[in-house]
This record gives sequence, C-alpha cells and structure tokens, in this order.
Amino acid sequence: MLSAFLSAFRTPDLRKKLLFTVAIIAVYRLGATLPSPGVSFSNVQKCIDVMESGATSGVFSLLNLFSGGALLSLSVFALGIMPYITASIILQLLTVVIPRLEQLRKEGQSGQAKITQYTRYLTLGLAVLQSSAFVALARSGQLFSNQCDQFPIVPENTGMPMWITLVALVITMTAGTGVVMWLGELITDRGVGNGMSVLIFTSIAARLPSEGWAIKESRGWGWFIAVLVMVLLVITLVVFIEQAQRRIPVQYAKRMIGRKMYGGTSTYIPLKVNQAGVIPVIFASSLLYLPQLILQFFDQNDPGPVQTWVQNNIVDPAAWMHIVIYFLLIIFFTYFYVSITFNPTEVAENMKKYGGFVPGIRPGKPTADYLDFILSRITLPGSLYLGVISILPNFFFIWLDNNQFQNFPFGGTAVLIMVGVGLETVKQIESQLMQRNYEGFLR
Repeated sequence: MLSAFLSAFRTPDLRKKLLFTVAIIAVYRLGATLPSPGVSFSNVQKCIDVMESGATSGVFSLLNLFSGGALLSLSVFALGIMPYITASIILQLLTVVIPRLEQLRKEGQSGQAKITQYTRYLTLGLAVLQSSAFVALARSGQLFSNQCDQFPIVPENTGMPMWITLVALVITMTAGTGVVMWLGELITDRGVGNGMSVLIFTSIAARLPSEGWAIKESRGWGWFIAVLVMVLLVITLVVFIEQAQRRIPVQYAKRMIGRKMYGGTSTYIPLKVNQAGVIPVIFASSLLYLPQLILQFFDQNDPGPVQTWVQNNIVDPAAWMHIVIYFLLIIFFTYFYVSITFNPTEVAENMKKYGGFVPGIRPGKPTADYLDFILSRITLPGSLYLGVISILPNFFFIWLDNNQFQNFPFGGTAVLIMVGVGLETVKQIESQLMQRNYEGFLR
C-alpha cells in the first residue's frame, strides 16, 4: 500500500489531484475554526469546556460531529455539509413521487445537471432555516442545554443593534454552506474522490483525537486500548460487509446491427449486501431526535411526568427502549430506501430491451420477480448489520459515561461513513493507477 502511495505521487497528474484535495481540506478546516461575526470566541470555548465536563448537546450531537465540532462554535462553516445531504435525500425521495424529476433522472447527464441545480437551491434554503434555528437556540442558551447561560455566545454589548448581528450571523453561516458546497464540487471535479463525502470524512476524523483522548483521561489506558481494539474489529467488519455483494449473472444475446455483430457477452449485476448505505441510519437518527427537539420548547426546570418519561426512555441513548426503537427504525428505513432506489421492473425491462437475460430465468416479469426475491433476501442481513453497527455507541454510553461521550465517534454513523468514503476513494485512486500499469491499493 505504501508503494502504491509512492506510485501515486510519482504520477504528475495524480499528484496534483492529491495535493489539490489536501489544500481544499485545509481551507475547509480553516473555515470550521473561524468564528462568525458577533460571536464571542472566548465564551464559546468556555461553553465547550462546560459541555466536555459533563453536559451534553443532546439533539445537536450528530450534527456537531458531522461539522467537526464547528456547530457548537457557530463558526463560518458551522452547518457543514448537512444541508446538502438533507437536500440530496429530499430530492432523491421526491424523484419517486414527482414525474418531472423522474423524467429528468432518465435524461442522463443533462437531467442530472438540472437535479443538481435544484439540490443547490434547496441546500441554500435549508441553510437559511437551520442557521436561523441554531442562532435562536444559541441566543436562548438551548444549544448548550442551558448549561452555560453565564457565558452568552452572542453578547449584547457589540456596539450595534442585536437584529443586525443576528442577520449577519445567518447570512454568514448560509454563505459558509454555499462555500462548503462549492469546495466539495471542486474536489469532485479536480481532486480525488467524491467531494462531499471527503469533507464529511474530514469533519469526523477531526473529532477522533479529542474524543479518544477524553476516554483515556476519563478511564485510563486500559479502557483506551480496549476501545481501540474494538474499533479495529468494527472497522474490519464494516469493510467486509461493505465489499460483500451478490452478483447476478447476465448474458447478452448476439445481435446484428448493420454489418457489425453486437452482444454475446457475459456480465453481472452487483447487488450489495448494504444496498442502502448510511441513509437509513441518518433517517432513523433524525426521527429519534424529534422528541428531544420538541422537549426543548418545554420548561426544562419543571418537567412534567410525560416529559420525564420521554427523556428517560426515548431520548436517553442509554435507555433500552431507545436502543430497540433505533434498531427497528434502521431495519424499516433500509427496506424502504432500497425499495425506492432499486426498481427490479425497470432493470428487467432495460435488460430485455438490449437483449440481456439471466441464465435460467425468462426475460421480463420473471426476471423482475427474481431480482426482487434476491434483493429482499440480501437486504435483511444488510439491515441487521446497519442496526448492530449503529447501536454500538449506545452501549458505549452505558459502559463508559452517559454524559461525557454523546459525540462518541468510534461507531455507528461515523464509522460507516469513514470506511465507506475511504474505500470509495481508494478504489478511485486504484483505477487511475491501473490505467498507468501500477499496482493498486486493493491488490
């Protein structure tokens, strides 16, 4: 693998792509540390110290992890890439129910460019809404669970009307989201890997050293080494499952077009065990965060019996009811997402159109039924795998400290994203090295 890295850097154009990607990542991390106008940087650091000493960010822990800690700092890139992810998911779901979007998806590159444009517009709209919400929560102290009211994030004595400061904050964070989206597209076009995925990978990786050191400081070297061993085992399992696929053989009949013979080749349809990726985990996490988000609007000092029960059984990540509901939601969303993203009937019709067939299966509806049967069989282990990996941090909450490791990045969504992005980037470098007759990473 080291020799492959050396070979990559010896190739001029690939070396330029790697260095360009590193430069964009550096710009992204710089923007994640720059405070927005009107934000007291010293008070932010004091509040973060209070959070790390025992309080939690609750509903915002996952968003803070995806932004590399920039959200709680209200930095220029505080929203990170999450508005773009949300917009992409919404457009992907709407493609199923809106015929116009479905038609654009089938038009190829031009239609995809139009959908990408819609995604950008929706991203900026979501960024305005999310930045307004986070600024309002920061002003009221709920962004830090009312644990650091003595350190106002947006002080009153800034020398200008408060509404101007708040509007500047919203505009800055929205513009930051636009810049992040642009940086991700630059990596995709001129760098290595998918730009948005690489930026998420960078944000999560930025949290690993501090979170790992917090475990060592809290529990000692024994727990720290045990966690590292478990992390290696989890990563090995994730790599194994992410690479697993069921290959459906496809044979194409020979066809005479003009004076040329086409077809007569054999290929396969790769159906991954984890066909849905990390999307079901994001859906389930977002849905489980809704009760805690609703609780923010009630009196935190005098909770009622219903509020207390919801807090102790559904919101608390160490509660068994929370773990079971989370696990079941992931299984449900896995089947749901696979059903709307992979259409066996459409695949069967395309195969039939170009003279393809599965050996032993008649073209048309029998092929669609066969693909649906295979997909339903491999989706079950895929959904169970996603559920098990995703609830691992919840057990860490039980075994370690409930109040200190809400942003624990060594399991669940974080590992799935990091391993998935890492594999995809390595494959892209591998393909470019193979074009130059170098030995790749995966050999």
